[in-house]
Amino acid sequence: MGKAFVFLADGFEEIEGLTVVDLLRRAGIETQMVSVMGSLKITGSHGIQVNADVLFEDMNDLDTELYVLPGGMPGTKHLAAHKALGKLLQNAASSGKIVAAICAAPSVLGGLGLLKDRRATSYPGFEEQLVGAELSEDQVVVSGNIITSRGMGTAIPFGLELIAQLKDRAAADKVADSIIFSRK
Repeated sequence: MGKAFVFLADGFEEIEGLTVVDLLRRAGIETQMVSVMGSLKITGSHGIQVNADVLFEDMNDLDTELYVLPGGMPGTKHLAAHKALGKLLQNAASSGKIVAAICAAPSVLGGLGLLKDRRATSYPGFEEQLVGAELSEDQVVVSGNIITSRGMGTAIPFGLELIAQLKDRAAADKVADSIIFSRK
């Protein structure tokens, strides 16, 4: 089983980034928080500071199967502006690896051309930036190896779907049960 990267930039939505990291780690998936800011210290959109595990320029994406972009502002803008990250995501998607984004961050995937002819969702107001996508209002949308989600309130279903895609549904259900998350 591969590992996962969650890319963090100043102004990221803390719940979206950290919930995903937490859930993936609970499922036993090696998950690294990667800073695209040139510093391990990242400040979220609500002033919560976190220390990333590795700088983008120092990461080793060998064996990585999952690449995740949390939303938030201006975090999403920082992610979109990072050219090397964009190239990495395009290469990952074209080689069948899972690329996932939540809230405003699906706009980054749209800008990279990764949503063309796919179903996708995002935070309301970002639909125009999901270039070429068939729009959905589902909480989480899986379209091949691209997964998108709507926002902070969908962070748990999003994280659980990432587990299901990387491992299997039973692993996701086990984590959901352990955190008392109702899927009804």
